[in-house]
Amino acid sequence: MKVSALAESVGARVLGNGTVEVSGISSIRSASAGDLVFVEDERNLRLALESAASAAIAGSFAMKKTYSKPLLISKHPRLTFALAAKLLRSKSTRQSGIHSSAVVHSSARLAKSVTVEARVVIGEDVEIGAGSLLGAGCVIGQGVRLGGDCVLYPNVTIYPGTRLGDRVIVHAGAVLGSDGFGYVRDDATGSYEKFPQIGKLEIEDDVEIGANSTIDRGALDTTRIGRGTKIDNLVHIGHNCQIGEDVVIAAQTGLSGSITIENDVVLGGQVGIGEHARIEEGVMLGGQGGVLPNKVLRGKGVAFWGTPARPVREYLKQLGVLERLAKKK
Repeated sequence: MKVSALAESVGARVLGNGTVEVSGISSIRSASAGDLVFVEDERNLRLALESAASAAIAGSFAMKKTYSKPLLISKHPRLTFALAAKLLRSKSTRQSGIHSSAVVHSSARLAKSVTVEARVVIGEDVEIGAGSLLGAGCVIGQGVRLGGDCVLYPNVTIYPGTRLGDRVIVHAGAVLGSDGFGYVRDDATGSYEKFPQIGKLEIEDDVEIGANSTIDRGALDTTRIGRGTKIDNLVHIGHNCQIGEDVVIAAQTGLSGSITIENDVVLGGQVGIGEHARIEEGVMLGGQGGVLPNKVLRGKGVAFWGTPARPVREYLKQLGVLERLAKKK
């Protein structure tokens, strides 16, 4: 794309020659001709200008003079770079079609420009939206609904009845819609009977799910992942969980069943949350934080830490008291 067209699309201002074309993105260190890079401070601007990149995104600090390369001026260079990368990727083309080794049920309905790679299995009554990609070895169960422009990387398994919205990205090895961990103990025999797991899993638009993550279907109702939520690798979400919009969940987090996570929550790595807990809108929970069953964390913009999780200031104060007591002892 020409720098001028790219700038218009991402809401940036061009400083310099807008006719220069860019075709990819890169770090400053690895840049080559045709690449776009970004800088967030004046200190790194010189490095960007001396690199092989064809253009750079920078903040308003770069508006003082003219430079040897065209610059896209933005209030948020990192965000603008992410938007530009998305546009440049969408310009790339891939060949649609169904690989000869794929198994597609005769009742499945695939829209135009769908790509189905080797050894994919698509079950009965499946619907796949236009422009979606199914990587090698994916298994799509009966009655699954997959929206448009979705990307499933290799070996993703989607259990029957699961629904995914548009532009959902699922990384390799993820399992969506598997049975929840629900059992009832028979006190007379000491054995465990499996509780029915017949609910659904619904994933809304623009969700991204990391590699080897697992999301359970509801037991009797629906597990739901809200629009725009981003889930890292190796995350487990149990049955009946309700995850809001624009939630961020870092790697190795584990959610028990029937948890509610409201909009704009941020969960750090290795967080553990007990069943029926509620994390209210805008809460931030630091890495390895723990929330006990049935507890509620509230306070938009408040950061929590520790197990059981409590506001960071309170947690650090308690650690300080413990340290002083240990020294006295």
